[in-house]
Formats: sequence, structure tokens, C-alpha cells
Amino acid sequence: MDTDLNDEGRRQAGLFFDAYKSVPFDKIYVSALKRTQQSIQQFIDLGIPYEKLSGLDELGWGIHEGQAPTTETRAAFMQIARDWQDGQLDEKFDGGESPNDVKARQQEALEVIMSHPEEKTVLICMHGRALRLILCLLTNKSLTEMDTFPHQNLVLYKVIYDGGKFEIAEFNNAEHLKHD
Repeated sequence: MDTDLNDEGRRQAGLFFDAYKSVPFDKIYVSALKRTQQSIQQFIDLGIPYEKLSGLDELGWGIHEGQAPTTETRAAFMQIARDWQDGQLDEKFDGGESPNDVKARQQEALEVIMSHPEEKTVLICMHGRALRLILCLLTNKSLTEMDTFPHQNLVLYKVIYDGGKFEIAEFNNAEHLKHD
């Protein structure tokens, strides 16, 4: 769903900006969904160049996209999460995407990002399940381990690339969200 940020999201975006506005980002990458750009708009307003990459979009939930949670849908989500942990990485809801589908488009997005070695410090703003998947991809973990990467809206994962491999330097940092 291509929804706008709500009041809480705008508040969290402000806290994130306040905490990281002094970081000299060379470039910002966002998903094609408008809420990621809205989340980091204050950085863009500073004049930092940005690019939208649909490869960073959230996993498509198909028939469950945008639906209010019910007992049945919660059970379906729990079952598919178990399937993914069990290695059934092509499983998806009707009309949706599997972890392997998302991995394929994320690899294309990473090729774009990594094709700019002059960009030393980049900010990537994306979505929860997609974030978990790209962290597996970056750290060479199986996608079955995606749930080892917790997240909430507007947390920070700081990832360092040494020219050969990626390493997570900050894990699910939410300190900035504790300040009002």
C-alpha cells in the first residue's frame, strides 16, 4: 500500500532527523513508496541528492495488502512466517511476493547503489520485512534468518562496507525515538 505517514510516523521522522541531521550523507535511497520519502524529507530539504528504487519496496502481501487484521489473517501471517523459517522461501500470498522474489529485486537495487563508490555515506529508507531481507542479503545469512533482525518504524541499522563484506555496526538502534 502506498500510504502517507500518519502523525506518529511524522513525529518519529522528526526525531530521526534531529538525531542524524549532522551526518554528511552523500546520497539517499528510498523505495518507490511515498512514505519512505516522507520519512526522510527533511534530509532531502537540506539538499542531499536522492533516488527512488522500487527494489527497496516492501514485500507485497497480495490479497492481504491493506486489510484490517483479523484472527484469520493473523494466523495466515504466522503460518507463512513459519514456512519461510522452514526454508519455503517461494511461498507467498495470492498476488503477493515471496522472500526470493524480493531478494531478486533487492539485488538489482544493491547493484545500483554499489555502482557509485564515490558515495561513501548513504542513507537507505525502506520497509520492515524488506529491511529484514536486505540485511540477510548484506550479511550473507539465509533468508530463513530474516526474523533475527527486529525492527520498528524509523530505527537505524548502521552497516559498514569494507570493500569486501558488510558488517552491522549498529543493530536496531531506536535511541533517537526515546527523546521528545
